[in-house]
Amino acid sequence: MALLVDEALHYSKLGFSVIPVKPDKKPHIKWESFQDTRATEEKIKEWWTRWPRAMIGIVTGAISGVVVIDVDDPIGGMDAISKYLTKSKVPTVKTPRGGYHLYFKAPERPIPNNAGAIPGCDFRGEGGYVIAPPSQNGTGGAYAWLEGLSIGEVEPADLPSSYISFAFKEYEKKFDGDHARPHETTNNHKMFIEGRRDEDLFHTANLLAKGGGRPEVISQVIERLALSCEPPFPLPEVQEKIKSALKRSEVRERNLAQEIREWVLTTQDHFKTTEGHKELQLTTSREYKTFVMVLLRMCEEGLIQKDGNKRGCYRVVDTGCEEIDWLNAGDATFQIHWPFGIEGYVLTLPKNVIVIAGAPNAGKTAFLLNTVELNMKTQKVYYFTSEMGEIELKKRLSKFDLPLKQWSFVAKERTSNFSDVIRPDDINMIDFLEVYDEFYKIGLYIKEIYDKLQKGIAIIAIQKNLNTDYGLGGMRGLEKARLYLAMEAGKIKIVKAKNWATERNPNGMQLEFKLRDGCKFIKTADWQKTS
Repeated sequence: MALLVDEALHYSKLGFSVIPVKPDKKPHIKWESFQDTRATEEKIKEWWTRWPRAMIGIVTGAISGVVVIDVDDPIGGMDAISKYLTKSKVPTVKTPRGGYHLYFKAPERPIPNNAGAIPGCDFRGEGGYVIAPPSQNGTGGAYAWLEGLSIGEVEPADLPSSYISFAFKEYEKKFDGDHARPHETTNNHKMFIEGRRDEDLFHTANLLAKGGGRPEVISQVIERLALSCEPPFPLPEVQEKIKSALKRSEVRERNLAQEIREWVLTTQDHFKTTEGHKELQLTTSREYKTFVMVLLRMCEEGLIQKDGNKRGCYRVVDTGCEEIDWLNAGDATFQIHWPFGIEGYVLTLPKNVIVIAGAPNAGKTAFLLNTVELNMKTQKVYYFTSEMGEIELKKRLSKFDLPLKQWSFVAKERTSNFSDVIRPDDINMIDFLEVYDEFYKIGLYIKEIYDKLQKGIAIIAIQKNLNTDYGLGGMRGLEKARLYLAMEAGKIKIVKAKNWATERNPNGMQLEFKLRDGCKFIKTADWQKTS
């Protein structure tokens, strides 16, 4: 690998103002003057002679011609910032903590730094700097360009106008003296308020648990946040959030070889090694070598084979065939009633997987609980929840018209490995299948659930971003689903239906609704075709 001084000189030749930065992200020098003047080649050599392992800082703003959106939270942050971004490719850095630096052209009108205006994201503009690859922080974690998205391969795109507009509004509120009153401030970006408290408290507890926080420390932090919510969050329910977060905080050492095998085996038919590098976010020569060795072993095992003479192209060998006893198959469908009368358009058969991809606060849990109410008298229903404890679930059920004592289903707390608890002949509801990284695995998780079914069905809720029909994991979530629904606030869409109840094709049909009290659906427009 090139010396850091060579990389620093390279960035300088690209027109960036470069500064040396300590492992704690603080500059080695008084760097303010380099917001207006770029360091000379001699000065850069002098710095890295004195501090040969200094991280490379790029001063953002007009001096370098770039600004950077720093996505510190790779899941929540990317979800929050996505509505401001276009589909243009931009230079992207993977940070040691798993976040991203997105490089854009500096706009003509300077934009100052802002931190946290969009949850999980910071902005580095005038008066800021970011760490550039291949710098390593104090723990040895490296900054790396994503494959095909380095500053030399992709030109920074224009900063989207929607983000510029948002950034200046934030700036004006903070610096122009025109401070919005609390009731005038938009709730789109505020945390710990009515409608977001549950999600934000649980997300914070989860981050603290993943970071190795002690239970008593997490409890103190979350309780203080709960009291500061608007309105304050009930303290008796806080421990349920903490309990759920700790259950999922088991840390396992990353087994790259196993990840590669899983990625290959969940890939349909043909794949390229470059796709694996990108989706698994491999960046080092050692990781590339491991990838090659795993593929060679899988070829020897007969699991994959080279795809023709194309370099780096393989296909999965599929020898598994289960004989279908079609002659003795029954004709009965699986008897189930759905909210919004979906059974009038789509048949549900034994061993079917139904996926509900919903945006945050779209009503996924309400849909599942309504399905429980409609079927628990005629079917055995098992409801697996990954984030609700007994207090919160009781609170949700109490909002229905049905008295609590008349509910008859089995509720269990579960965060992972759902295939291990599937009841093969009953209704299984998973609220929800959590995937925070390695989204390609969602197809594998759904297949594992499908394989455990016999006469029963599985209804699986997953998260999705706004304004898209597909949940996290993209098309891989559709592979085993016989019915795939997409939910956003006020509307539900049949994205995929393989078994029609009538001759009318239900694919692309959409219905509009209102959700009251978090449980009562009220149709505002009936099913109609949208695509």
